[in-house]
Amino acid sequence: MPEVIFPGPEGRLEGRYHPQKEKDAPIAIVLHPHPQFGGTMNNRVVYNLHYAFYNMGFTVLRFNFRGVGRSQGEYDQGVGELSDAASALDYLQSMNPNSKHCWVAGFSFGAWIGMQLLMRRPEITGFISVAPPANTYDFSFLAPCPSSGLIINGSADRVAAPADTVSLVNKLHEQKGITITHEEIPDAGHFFEDPHMEEMITTVDKYVRRRLTETTR
Repeated sequence: MPEVIFPGPEGRLEGRYHPQKEKDAPIAIVLHPHPQFGGTMNNRVVYNLHYAFYNMGFTVLRFNFRGVGRSQGEYDQGVGELSDAASALDYLQSMNPNSKHCWVAGFSFGAWIGMQLLMRRPEITGFISVAPPANTYDFSFLAPCPSSGLIINGSADRVAAPADTVSLVNKLHEQKGITITHEEIPDAGHFFEDPHMEEMITTVDKYVRRRLTETTR
C-alpha cells in the first residue's frame, strides 16, 4: 500500500492510500483515535476499518493527524484535527474526481472528528462512528445530522460509556430524513479486543454493503 504525503493546514500529513482500479470507485477516509493517548493511523480498529472498506470496493485513505508519526504540526484540541480531516478529504477527492459515494469512518476521538466533518461536507453520503466518546465530547453540533450512518460500540466499553452512546443515538433518532443505525457488540471493550474485532468489522461490512445498494442518503 503506497505511503503518501499530502499538504495539510500546518504542513505535511502522512497517510496510507489504497486505490481501486475502477475510476469511479466510492471513496472513504478513516480517522484515528486520540493523538495524546497513543492514537495513530495504525491503530488496530483503524487498520481493520481501512481494509474493510477496501475489500468492499472503496478507494481508501487513512492518515496521521498533525503531530503524529511523520505528520507536521502539534495537537490542537480537535480544531486543527478537523482541518486535517478536511484536507485529507480534499486530497482524496482530487485523486478520485469521478467517485459518486464518499464515506467517513472514525474510531473514538476520530468518530467525533468524523461527525464534525459531516457537518462541513454535504457530499459525504454515509458515516461509521466506532465507539464515539459521547461522555467526553459534545456532539450537539449534529443538529441536524446531515447523513445516515452507523454508530457501533461495545457493551463493556470503559472509555466511552455505552449509556452516553445510547443517549446520543436517541437524540439523533428524533431527526427526520436520515436513519441512524445503532449496533452494540456484547461484551466488547473500547478497542474491540479479540474475539470482538471480527464481529464489529462484519457488522460494518453488512451495513455499508446494504447502503451501497440503496440510492437514498
